[in-house]
Amino acid sequence: MDPDLKIADIHEIKRLIPHRYPFLFIDRVVNMDKAKSAVGIKNVSANEPYFEGHFPAKPVLPGVVIVEAMAQAASVLVSWSLDLTDAGALVYFMSIDEARFRRIVEPGDVLELHVTVKRGGGKIWKFDGIAKVGDEVAAEAVFMAMIQQNPNGS
Repeated sequence: MDPDLKIADIHEIKRLIPHRYPFLFIDRVVNMDKAKSAVGIKNVSANEPYFEGHFPAKPVLPGVVIVEAMAQAASVLVSWSLDLTDAGALVYFMSIDEARFRRIVEPGDVLELHVTVKRGGGKIWKFDGIAKVGDEVAAEAVFMAMIQQNPNGS
């Protein structure tokens, strides 16, 4: 890992984005390069609540959770890039395009969420996202998000 690139552990993630259990889907964000790219890490555990119904005999991480995890990694990158630690900023989806699911993700997998800024720096950001397990692509999407820096009007 490049020592010049930033890492956010779970404690810092919680200072950068408002998501909490059961809707916080990332455990760590590594290789953060300000306003350029980052890699989110999700350790997929058999104890996650959606596996009770998706599917009990063959647990599969839902595709929407993978895309949301990509967005959460991107949100950490945006909040960190804009120096919004403890600011309570919110990042909302605006669009999800070109979503493709290529590999089943199951308990025991470590999901790497590679997000790259296509356009950003202001209120609207656009990303390429690729989710991988090892060297295999599990999912990919292009998505846009809008940041609201003062969601309570303060």
